[in-house]
Amino acid sequence: MSSPAPLPSSLPPSRPPVLLACALLTAVFAVLLVLVAVEWGPLVALDDDIANGLHRWAIDDPATTRVMRVLSDWVWDPWAMRAVIAVVFFWLLVHGERTLAVAIAVTSALGALVQQVLKAAVGKERPQWPDPVDSAQYAAFPSGHAMTAAVTFSLLLWLLARFTASRAARAALLVVAVVSVLGVGFTRLYLGVHWFSDVLGGWLLGVAVVLGAVRWYAYLQARRGCSPA
Repeated sequence: MSSPAPLPSSLPPSRPPVLLACALLTAVFAVLLVLVAVEWGPLVALDDDIANGLHRWAIDDPATTRVMRVLSDWVWDPWAMRAVIAVVFFWLLVHGERTLAVAIAVTSALGALVQQVLKAAVGKERPQWPDPVDSAQYAAFPSGHAMTAAVTFSLLLWLLARFTASRAARAALLVVAVVSVLGVGFTRLYLGVHWFSDVLGGWLLGVAVVLGAVRWYAYLQARRGCSPA
């Protein structure tokens, strides 16, 4: 006897890996947020050790410090990252991908909004030095540079996966993404304007925001009868 045919379903196909990854990163970020808010001793000590060690290096090596400032203030600056998203937004519009263009723009804007709300809510102070090598304003947690880079490159990797099957192109962008996301976090620590927990929080939340947006976009596309790719 043949087994009965499965019942048709109007629900979109699930994406457990994306949902699981988003939930996991969000949970880890929530734990980190609580530890930052209560000023947990071991985390504060880790932040201090990393900050003090890198600040001594920055003071003793002004040439490297100048390079770090260029990378942080120009190459990986949040506005430079948003300019990349703007270019991608218009490229998608030109190629008739209006819904995807809006999704990319909204995700980038949402990331910026979330980070600013959290900065105001947590109100964590930045490192203070008698001999600073750089300066930054507003609250520290999460790092805007780190989160913006994580959001931007996660979106770019998602888009490249949708529009090309080239493994070489994907691998190249992945290398650039990893170097950039880790690099911008390191520059913020090296220049003494963020704690390690700020950078880690920016990375975690940035990727979580994009994963949530990717899953929501796939859900909407499935509801419309389109392939979520």
